[in-house]
Amino acid sequence: MADAPILGGGTLQLDDAVFGVEFNGPLVHQNVRHELNARRQGTSSTKTRGLVSGGGAKPWRQKGTGRARAGSSRSPIWTGGGTVFGPQPRHFTFKVNRKEKRAALRSALSLQALRGSIAGLNVTGYDVPSTKGAVATLAGWDADTGKKGTTLLVLAAGEEQVALSFRNIPKVNVLPADGIGVADVVGARRLLLTEAAVVELVARATGDGSTANTTTATEA
Repeated sequence: MADAPILGGGTLQLDDAVFGVEFNGPLVHQNVRHELNARRQGTSSTKTRGLVSGGGAKPWRQKGTGRARAGSSRSPIWTGGGTVFGPQPRHFTFKVNRKEKRAALRSALSLQALRGSIAGLNVTGYDVPSTKGAVATLAGWDADTGKKGTTLLVLAAGEEQVALSFRNIPKVNVLPADGIGVADVVGARRLLLTEAAVVELVARATGDGSTANTTTATEA
């Protein structure tokens, strides 16, 4: 069973069934596309010649004016006319089944574990919001690993108070364990997880509602 250091002391055990599987690039890519496409609004809209007002009468007679023939002022070649092949409201989503989503999440988490870019967070020190303390915690992690980058802090239900300390720090994203996607995990340089968040992630990635004995923390 893999493990990750807990910032401030201790070790967080990670379930190999979720954090120790082989990376599946095509599956992760498919799920990232699925999630990013679902975030697109798809509300771009243009008017065709059938939607533009006016143009009921022929602008001028067919012959004798010396000008080109014209049947309607709603023609796409006229200023103010309709648009040809312009964007219309649509959705960009496509189906990814549940097993594929779980497998992709396991693959993304395993990649972070393989890189050694996962650490645990002891939430007991954040009963009172303290951005200064959160910055110091991350600075200590930077000093230990020599690496910086976007940090994704994953919290479990009931740990919203911890988010108040980290949410205003640049390059730190705070998300609940039941709300993160494969794109969030892949897009982060490193993951900061609470023990309860790991339990919820294991439950999500395995599809097992029972989260007992999935992780343990060992004090240093």
